[in-house]
Amino acid sequence: MDLVAGLSLAAGLSVTLLAGLALFNWRAARKAERRWPAKGRFIEVAGVRLHYLDRGSGPPLVLLHGNGAMAADFEASGLIDRLELSFRVIAIDRPGFGYSARPRGRSWNAQQQAYLIGDALRHIGIGRAIVLGHSWGTLVALELALERPQCVAALVLVSGYYFPSIRSDVALTLPQATPLLGDILNHTIMPALAKHAAPFMLRKIFAPRGVPARFTAAFPMDLALRPKSLHASARETALLLAAAKETMVRRQTLAMPVAILAGGGDQIVSTLHQSQRLARELEHARLTVVPGGSHMVHYEALDQIVAALRTVAGSAGTEAA
Repeated sequence: MDLVAGLSLAAGLSVTLLAGLALFNWRAARKAERRWPAKGRFIEVAGVRLHYLDRGSGPPLVLLHGNGAMAADFEASGLIDRLELSFRVIAIDRPGFGYSARPRGRSWNAQQQAYLIGDALRHIGIGRAIVLGHSWGTLVALELALERPQCVAALVLVSGYYFPSIRSDVALTLPQATPLLGDILNHTIMPALAKHAAPFMLRKIFAPRGVPARFTAAFPMDLALRPKSLHASARETALLLAAAKETMVRRQTLAMPVAILAGGGDQIVSTLHQSQRLARELEHARLTVVPGGSHMVHYEALDQIVAALRTVAGSAGTEAA
């Protein structure tokens, strides 16, 4: 009887502790949203509320961010400020990130996201655009070009992952990505663990260059550490290998201009085994490797990215101003 009573007490205390952590993290998320309010517009497509930034004028250019990021990443880097002088820039919070919803009941793989974004662009009034994807966003950009080629005039792929390989992060995030268990983890202990690990991860994604001051000042890290964002990030990590594999057998059909950019010092994905290999596979693609550049090359090589965009825009017949 004493053992049963002790187990019951321990279970009750555990539930109380988890509930307290969940409440604390819910309040922290609301505080983050008050500190970093949505700056863009909202559109509802297929029952999904999407948030996007719409800046500038000229040929339409769509920006798709990487895993764990949001459209605000392109603001923090200064990329939108540069591009809005020549393009109409549409930077979308992909499902589950920033202020976009990620309804349950769908896998939200790269193909499903591409369908959703294609529909969103049609509702916004964008018929044919240059699409730039960064990191995980390159997989969505590729799927959009493959599934909705009428929507994509040209592709710019930055720091992408295109060929499946052994990755320890996929296995490590499986508990977070698992239904129910992941919900418990992401709403209780993971925000604190992620906040503790963030400085190390940032040093790695910006290595060998170092974390730029403008990222620290302008990127809304508090939003990236909310339970919903951590859930979306874990799911995308779990889907990474399958997403890369899905595009492999179809990429050769791409007919639009393609530019590939990567940092020579990228410590998240191997430039040699990813971007350079893709450039050999897509013979018509133009490759730019930034010497000593990091995974976050859009913070370090604005001139090269703008030049690549102008080149593909000219090839696609959508010259920028």
